[in-house]
Amino acid sequence: MTTARTRVAIIGAGPAGLLLSHLLEKAGIDSIVIDSRTREEIETTIRAGILEQGTVDVLEGSGASPSIRAKANKHDGIELRFAGQGHRIDFPSLTGRSVYLYPQHEVLKDLIEVRLAAGQDLRFGITAERVDGSDSDRPRVIATDAGGGALEIEADFVVGADGSRSVARPAVTGSSTGGYFREYPFAWFGILTEAPPSAEELIYSNSPDGFALISQRSPTVQRMYFQCDPDADPDALSESEIWEALQARVPGTTLVEGRIIKRDVLRFRSFVAHELRRGRVVLVGDAAHTVPPTGAKGMNLAVADVILLELALRALLLHNDESAIDAYADKALRRIWKAQHFSWWMTSMLHVAPNASDFDRLRQLGELRSVVESEAGRTYLAEAYTGWPIEL
Repeated sequence: MTTARTRVAIIGAGPAGLLLSHLLEKAGIDSIVIDSRTREEIETTIRAGILEQGTVDVLEGSGASPSIRAKANKHDGIELRFAGQGHRIDFPSLTGRSVYLYPQHEVLKDLIEVRLAAGQDLRFGITAERVDGSDSDRPRVIATDAGGGALEIEADFVVGADGSRSVARPAVTGSSTGGYFREYPFAWFGILTEAPPSAEELIYSNSPDGFALISQRSPTVQRMYFQCDPDADPDALSESEIWEALQARVPGTTLVEGRIIKRDVLRFRSFVAHELRRGRVVLVGDAAHTVPPTGAKGMNLAVADVILLELALRALLLHNDESAIDAYADKALRRIWKAQHFSWWMTSMLHVAPNASDFDRLRQLGELRSVVESEAGRTYLAEAYTGWPIEL
């Protein structure tokens, strides 16, 4: 077995793990980051990318993604569409903030480039098997490399930033499924299409046929979704049937059609781990929590975790001050549960439940009108969508 030693061992080279390593390096704390995927797999897996203004501020201000604001597409609002009409939520007038469209894989490209240029010990193709010694002063990550060789990483602290199937989670909660869980009775049928944007801003549409989201990825590629059964086969529909389903759910907007280059079905789940930390092992990002994509909170929540954790690790490892790491879970969970509520609220307000009655449908329309016709309602949505201040 090969043994490596570092101050912080980070499992997962996603946004949370890479940003944490970047911020730690700026504080003079070394780390090793491992991921089972190749660099190409990480950089080419297309994910959503609505970034809160605070997230962009952190990525740009820290140098993790120095040109993000110039490359991202700034959005000053979204449209809620229901009963055949669109209602714009103007973020700057309500909150003074905006959001930015910048796909997650582009953030990862920036982070990987910056970290490698700085000499980060970043190891691809390394699969973490488990974390041992969470209650000791030197926890260990037990892993294997691409050739099957055994690797042990001994650290002062281990961070599980390895996604919803985290191998670090059992060391914190006692099991891989130890948490609060909710599964929704619908999913999103998503497509990538080679076509210019159908709208300048995102459209969240509630219709009798179900929900649809009209989004973007670039000036030449659109990302669109419509509500479907969780067990739907992404290959079962023809391209014409897909466009018909999407168009029926956004009356009043003519969609720009193009060749469909990718299709998938995205299940809806909410999860929060029972514990975020045990001893010298901690969870961040999707390893700690997942949210439905309706509220655009996933990556933003991971960044908020990292900001709190980096401050706590700096106090612990540089000054032997345990107060911040002891408070990490409580502080992080305040935002996590607010984001869970907002994501659930947006999801329940915009989707048609399989067993919805006429009463349920009319009540839902009343809720939507209560939001768009009230400055207080629009402000709440704008505040949550653009991101709450981080409580340090």
